[in-house]
Amino acid sequence: MAAAIRLQGVSKSFRRHSERYSTSLKTYALRDLWRRRSRTDEVTWAVRDVDLTVEQGCTVGIIGRNGSGKSTLLHLIRGMFRPTSGTVWVGGRMSALIELGAGFHPELTGRENVIINGVILGLSKSEIRDRFDQIVKFAELESFIDEPVRTYSTGMYMRLGFAIAAHVNPEILLIDEVLAVGDLAFVRKCHDRMTHFKREGKAIVLVTHDLSTVESWCDHAVWMDEGRIRASGEPPRVVELYREATSDSCFHHSP
Repeated sequence: MAAAIRLQGVSKSFRRHSERYSTSLKTYALRDLWRRRSRTDEVTWAVRDVDLTVEQGCTVGIIGRNGSGKSTLLHLIRGMFRPTSGTVWVGGRMSALIELGAGFHPELTGRENVIINGVILGLSKSEIRDRFDQIVKFAELESFIDEPVRTYSTGMYMRLGFAIAAHVNPEILLIDEVLAVGDLAFVRKCHDRMTHFKREGKAIVLVTHDLSTVESWCDHAVWMDEGRIRASGEPPRVVELYREATSDSCFHHSP
């Protein structure tokens, strides 16, 4: 089976900027002293030496603690971050259910934001026209689509973002803990849409803390820890290894 995503030797570092500016001579001197002492700690590695291939039609679940590099890895695949080293290759139209509605302009209407975001996600004007009614209906915003999105509730905002991303008809779908974006009925509709994508043979990469979803829904699992892949393979085995490691680290002997 052909690859949809391929990461080879991928690492990503960030430079920390924690200094506070002040006109105080005392603060300036203390800051200069601290900077000399902490030079070796200025760079944080969020992802280190990751090799990962996602095949077409495969659903990969990425698990790990907060700060383990999961979301950074997703942003590298999406192209929001450039790797510090290594290569990221993606073959096919991609849609990302990450930070839904992050690109919305609050003063523009829902209709205008659908058009703008559709273009950003790679749809032609004719494709946007063809899918517009489906997007609005899916988001359940027929009565509000011509209102400025600054008047939307958080749930409305997120539903519109999900509806746009879900109707791009991508070959590759990236998901980061964003399926709970409304009431129970809408959440169920989101899950149905994801299942539809899976049945169509889309490549899906899911970052989640829901281990049961990874076990029941994913074809492959990856456990990230301190920016590295600790385990990769069959979801039940990887999830069990992760559970064992996290339960061991949380266990403390009584004095």
